Amino acid sequence: MTSLDRPLLGIALMLGFCVLAPMGDALAKLLGPHAGVTQLVALRFGIQALILLPIVALTARPWRMTPRIAVFVAMRTVLHIGGIAGMFTALLYLPLADAIAIAFVMPFIALLLGHWLLGEEVGWRRVSACAVGFAGTLLVVQPAFEDVGWPALLPLAVAVVFALFMLVTRRIARETDAVAMQAVSSLMALVLLLPLLALPVEAAGVLSWQPLSAASWALVAAMGTLGTLAHLLMTWSLRFAPASTLAPMQYIEIPVATVVGYVIFADLPGPMAGLGIAITVAAGLYVVMRERAILRAARPAPIAAPPGAPPAG
Repeated sequence: MTSLDRPLLGIALMLGFCVLAPMGDALAKLLGPHAGVTQLVALRFGIQALILLPIVALTARPWRMTPRIAVFVAMRTVLHIGGIAGMFTALLYLPLADAIAIAFVMPFIALLLGHWLLGEEVGWRRVSACAVGFAGTLLVVQPAFEDVGWPALLPLAVAVVFALFMLVTRRIARETDAVAMQAVSSLMALVLLLPLLALPVEAAGVLSWQPLSAASWALVAAMGTLGTLAHLLMTWSLRFAPASTLAPMQYIEIPVATVVGYVIFADLPGPMAGLGIAITVAAGLYVVMRERAILRAARPAPIAAPPGAPPAG
């Protein structure tokens, strides 16, 4: 943790991401039967570009990047595409809460990679909170492998990809403007994805472009807007706190996904999954309290006035 970190603000921004991201994923699940995965991912980034490029132009945000930053943004874009495509594909087969629960080996991976690759400080209390939260996710995971087979492995791949995505974002978060970076990233993604949709071959519908109804276009607009805002919040959160601090907080995404999945798809976890959700929430709340304690301990103690000095103010 550096002197520029503001962990509680980072945690608050990450909580915003944890609320919005499952909503966007739910809309993608609704759209899954009506559009190819590549089409959905391209539309997701297209909406992001339509939202952010005018903001960058109107506010004169700095969007030009050094070659080093551009390479990191390109890496981040490829990871972002892979993570979203993997999750959208998993949602074709798995309930929303199950897919997100399985993917939640990601905070644990991010915690370890943040320590090994970035040298971020990871105390035993945070490791313990991640371990407890991960144990909770194991209680949430249903026997998906017996139900759907290999697609149940997709959220595990998504976990690794998004752990790397978070670390790359953390590496450049303070050197770039979040809105401008997301705008440039959306253009990079479209450059990569649109040629795939123009290919004359189809891969089991993955690369096909399917016509959408007016209702589907409305869902696309909402999905792109929620996804754009969610990942802006994630990027901002990594500006203010290390990935190792934010990792346990992302477990809050599981109970949010459970509620969203029940409201939209009538998917409700069983008693064991409910226990797991309670454990993950408790682990996340513990991290918040731990950060408060660290901040209080780090504040310098007030200097005592000499005897006989008049009170200040």
